[in-house]
Amino acid sequence: MTAYESPGEPGAATGPAHGAGPARYDAVVLAGGAARRLGGTDKPGVRVGGRPLLDRVLAACATARTTVVVAAPRPTARPVTWAREDPPGGGPLAALDAGLRHTTAEHVVVLSADLPFLQEPTVSRLLSALRESGRDGVLLTDPGGRDQPLVAAYRAPRLREELARLAGRHGALAGLPLRRLTAELDLTRISDPVASFDCDTWDDIATARARIREHGHVLDEWISAVKDELGIDLDVDTRGLLDLARDAAHGVARPAAPLTTFLVGYAAARAGGGPEAVEEAARKAVALAARWAQESTSEAESSGDGPQPAGTGTQPAGTGPQPAGTETQPSGDGPQPSPGDVAPDATPDTRPDAG
Repeated sequence: MTAYESPGEPGAATGPAHGAGPARYDAVVLAGGAARRLGGTDKPGVRVGGRPLLDRVLAACATARTTVVVAAPRPTARPVTWAREDPPGGGPLAALDAGLRHTTAEHVVVLSADLPFLQEPTVSRLLSALRESGRDGVLLTDPGGRDQPLVAAYRAPRLREELARLAGRHGALAGLPLRRLTAELDLTRISDPVASFDCDTWDDIATARARIREHGHVLDEWISAVKDELGIDLDVDTRGLLDLARDAAHGVARPAAPLTTFLVGYAAARAGGGPEAVEEAARKAVALAARWAQESTSEAESSGDGPQPAGTGTQPAGTGPQPAGTETQPSGDGPQPSPGDVAPDATPDTRPDAG
């Protein structure tokens, strides 16, 4: 039996799971395989948006109680449990069986390591649909309607039951295709053309890299990459920091924007870190930038450099009236606007979309 759920927003959680953490679950990430269509390249280590594909997938299932990666151990952005199929290279069913042996939760998310656009809301959506459906599993389909059994949530007891049955029937799981397993399960499908995108070829890698650099994604992607690189796990108030940088650039000078945001981060770290510390340091810096800008405005007005009433103006001494249509400038290059008057935003006042 197969049921289909409405697509909703690609990659977004829907229903009761929206805005809430998923139920306790474990995750199994299959990161082996020969990657023949990539010329044997180490596909989980290929970087998209500055981050290895494997790390991108691990970020999507960061709320898992236990995350098992079936592959040879390697450095990763977050701690995981490592497992190997027997024999190594024995295929997806053997790898899945090896990963399940390290899990205990009733629900398990099963993922491949080549999903550049998978995000945590999609994992929550899969788990929510699994709980509500009462079926054996929920998997994504790609834009062509093809099943993606390695972007799915399953009931772990049913997986173990069917894997044991297949092993008994065929003598081993090595070499068996995934469809032997999914054909025996009662599944629900969810369409998600974004999260289901996987990287099998170098053209796929190029497409993923180009999309991540689109305007609507680039800031979120960059912040995520920096956090991975620096080994920090902190929710970043992108709009708040952009507003702070804008205020510093306008109220002081353009170079003040990056220096101020750096100092805010340093102050937050000294205060113990965490979103609250960042928010408090940013609040103080915004208030200071506002006071600085106000002082500059008051000073300009009191010195006569501020706005003049309509219809009035001043002329350099000794120039006298000028013929219509002409202008007179003081000697030299004429008055130049101060840097504070012309400095554009150091950072655009936009928020990256989710799309």
